[in-house]
Amino acid sequence: MGSRKRKTAAVIKENKKNLFFAKLNNCSISPRKMRLVADLVRGKAVEKALGILKFNTKSASRYVEKLLMSALSNWQAKNENQDISDASLFIKEIRVDSAGMIKRLRPAPQGRAHRIRKRSNHVTMILGSNNTNK
Repeated sequence: MGSRKRKTAAVIKENKKNLFFAKLNNCSISPRKMRLVADLVRGKAVEKALGILKFNTKSASRYVEKLLMSALSNWQAKNENQDISDASLFIKEIRVDSAGMIKRLRPAPQGRAHRIRKRSNHVTMILGSNNTNK
């Protein structure tokens, strides 16, 4: 590895130390339905987002709530001496990407078949902090 590439890699690695994220892979809900829930909490404070997700009736909100709790526990693992309420955490980024599809056939009239695509998704959540004093 060249010196310039090594320096760039070191900077990227240092920046990732301050990121607190969680990933959910191969969730069996379609990406379109998951994005509706992700859009509700994007940019919100963690306490407010948990309230929104807890009382939302969509089934995708259960998965996003669990993912948010996982990201919070990742934050707590690195910041053991700090309180969550003092940190003023918010959802900096939440991405919903499509994953693999399960393809099935449904019988149709006159000997034909229609293809059914059961979609799944990957969700990545990154937490940020409003406090810059570290």
